[in-house]
Amino acid sequence: MKSLFLSLANLLAWIWRLLPASLRTGLLTGLFVLDSRHPDPRQGLRRLLTLRDRLDLVINERAMALGHGEHPKHRLTAYHQFFIDRTTNTDRILDVGCGYGAVARDIALAHPAATVVGMDYDAPRLAQALASDNPPNLSFVAGDATQTVPEGDWSVVVLSNVLEHISDRVRFLKSLITATGAPKFLIRVPLFERDWQMALRRELAINYFSDDDHKIEHTLTEFTNELDQAGLRIVEVTTPWGEIWATCQRKEADR
Repeated sequence: MKSLFLSLANLLAWIWRLLPASLRTGLLTGLFVLDSRHPDPRQGLRRLLTLRDRLDLVINERAMALGHGEHPKHRLTAYHQFFIDRTTNTDRILDVGCGYGAVARDIALAHPAATVVGMDYDAPRLAQALASDNPPNLSFVAGDATQTVPEGDWSVVVLSNVLEHISDRVRFLKSLITATGAPKFLIRVPLFERDWQMALRRELAINYFSDDDHKIEHTLTEFTNELDQAGLRIVEVTTPWGEIWATCQRKEADR
């Protein structure tokens, strides 16, 4: 269905592009203005922000096409390096919610003597990960980390854009700490305080999540409190690109 829709869009886009670019831009801008006109500015803003969400979907689809299946944000924000710099050749690394394996693959390539295992329950993404050109120290397993994780003497757990998809995050983290025994957790999540419009969206009672499946987009205080409740101590945190990147230590490992 999606491919049929995109094929139709490509056909209509060819006709649309027959108009001069300046005219197309003017028409679209005019439509946005018309759609936002309401006696109550709150209603107009709700409509504009909803339209912006739709535009973001289109931008991300085109970005994936530009990256031939991999989002350019991986390259442009260089967030893989955060995980690479905080793991070593002697580590046994479990990447929970690895998706199509881009982060796990780069960690494994950077540390060829390390053992890296990516885990995900999304079958199509896992199939894409398995079909990639993977180094010998990288493997993938199917599974739901809220239920079980692969057995092993893990030294590092990677959670890259995972926590925001979990409802009971404190319980989830506690179970991961127990199941993996890993002393170090490397975590990346979206930051609520990335833009003033997030606060405006919340005030207007409309969606302020960057993904429909997100259960939360943390403030720094919320993130810190949840990790503390779960038994993790933050030893390093930064907020580049509107995200939280944190290195965490299991509190029991401090003793």
